[in-house]
Amino acid sequence: MKILLVEDDDQIASFIVKGLKQAGYTINRADNGEDGLHFALEEDYDLIIADVMMPKLDGLSLINRLRQKKIITPVIVLSAKNTVDDRVKGLQAGGDDYLVKPFAFTELLARVQAMIRRTNLNPETTTLEIADLKLDMLGRKVFRREKEILLQQGEFVLLEYLMRNAGRVVSKTMIMEHVWDYNFDPQTNIIEARICRLRDKIDRSFNPKLLHTVRGFGYVIEEKK
Repeated sequence: MKILLVEDDDQIASFIVKGLKQAGYTINRADNGEDGLHFALEEDYDLIIADVMMPKLDGLSLINRLRQKKIITPVIVLSAKNTVDDRVKGLQAGGDDYLVKPFAFTELLARVQAMIRRTNLNPETTTLEIADLKLDMLGRKVFRREKEILLQQGEFVLLEYLMRNAGRVVSKTMIMEHVWDYNFDPQTNIIEARICRLRDKIDRSFNPKLLHTVRGFGYVIEEKK
């Protein structure tokens, strides 16, 4: 899951970025509204978190411009203003949620998770399933044939990305951008190593095998008939 944070306060931004990365999200940050608008128009994000008071372009104007461009990515508005009128203005500008500063990170994380669930899943869907492999997004657990498979946070995020793209070949570059958020280095073998560990956990003791390498292209998770 890829999130854009538009926040000019370095201390607040650092605290949000660190917490969301630890929760398994990929984060890009802009420190002003103009850069935030540029990032949002150039890349696809699952969620945008935007402060209201920012240099160059304020948060509400940023949201207005995104909606004018038909960008429907959900936006959580951050603001020190806490009156009813302020919250109404944030929502009327096109924001989907409004969080008043100062806030506890646990509350922001809960709102992020709820927003992404509402946007990307059917209301009743909280799991991803392929054959007998099941990923529980609420409990952050993985099962195969009802046996729980213990994954590290990075492995869970990688598996979630693959399962969201089930049947579709994803390249190493796509995995780097959407799961780890750093520029692809063709000399690194980090993807191969992570795929190998994940395959060992979800496939080695089970049939059919679900995680496949497509040589020269990337990886795909699917049940082959």
